[in-house]
Amino acid sequence: MSKAQQREQMSNGAGFIAALDQSGGSTPKALALYGVEESDYSSDAEMFGEIQKMRARIILADEFTKNKVIGAILFERTLGEQIDGRKVADYLWSVKGIVPFLKIDKGLEEQANGVQVMKPIPGLAETLAKAEGVFGTKERSVIHEANAEGIAAVVAQQFDVAREVTAAGMIPIVEPEVNINSATKAEAEDILKAEILKNLDQLDEGQDVMLKLTIPNKANLFDALADHPRVLRVVALSGGYSTEQACDLLSQNGKMIASFSRALTEGLSKQQSDAEFNDALGSNIDKIFRASV
Repeated sequence: MSKAQQREQMSNGAGFIAALDQSGGSTPKALALYGVEESDYSSDAEMFGEIQKMRARIILADEFTKNKVIGAILFERTLGEQIDGRKVADYLWSVKGIVPFLKIDKGLEEQANGVQVMKPIPGLAETLAKAEGVFGTKERSVIHEANAEGIAAVVAQQFDVAREVTAAGMIPIVEPEVNINSATKAEAEDILKAEILKNLDQLDEGQDVMLKLTIPNKANLFDALADHPRVLRVVALSGGYSTEQACDLLSQNGKMIASFSRALTEGLSKQQSDAEFNDALGSNIDKIFRASV
């Protein structure tokens, strides 16, 4: 595995990052949209088995190639799974040429100061040491209101974790999501941009990050972040927008590419034949790719 090749692909590759990192909290919802009801499984193990089948079906699909998908974010349990006899991260890079990332956050604390910071991440050093073949990580917090104190806390925590990740030789995707339904979304984004710039300026040479941000109300608001020497790439989350909406908004931001989860899997169903599934997935991939490039 060439880190240099992967870095080049993440910095300059044309395409987007597929977010395949549904965790315990979001899995039932993702499965229900895919046509798997809660009555179809009776334990966490069975539930994760179903979501792994869905992920494998996506990864194995003909349309899921490095020509349009340059990276993919995985859930921790997925690292232990296999596709065609290879560990998923290895399969992604060795067979598909897609750069693997790992979601490392353990969910969110209760809301305070208009934000939700990340819960502690126990055993992070150990997780990073064991994440064989993984290029980088992703960690998410959420901002609900334009509260300067809350936003500063979210960003400070994100960059503390980012330093731990870069120390392990990996690239963190810093994700301070702004809730798309926030009444003060535009104001929150202005505060967030300033906080991120301040924290980026404090990083040392070699402490490089990626940023995963909600598509801003003001088009191209985050260009200065994309141009910062410590930033490899700025990617956008779909945040609950439909595929159409997310792609439309993203296409107005020239320096952001997509990292969509729900918008990628919209309209996919377990009940579809492989041909129908590939057509639906291919259509989503194509829309997201066009909006990204």
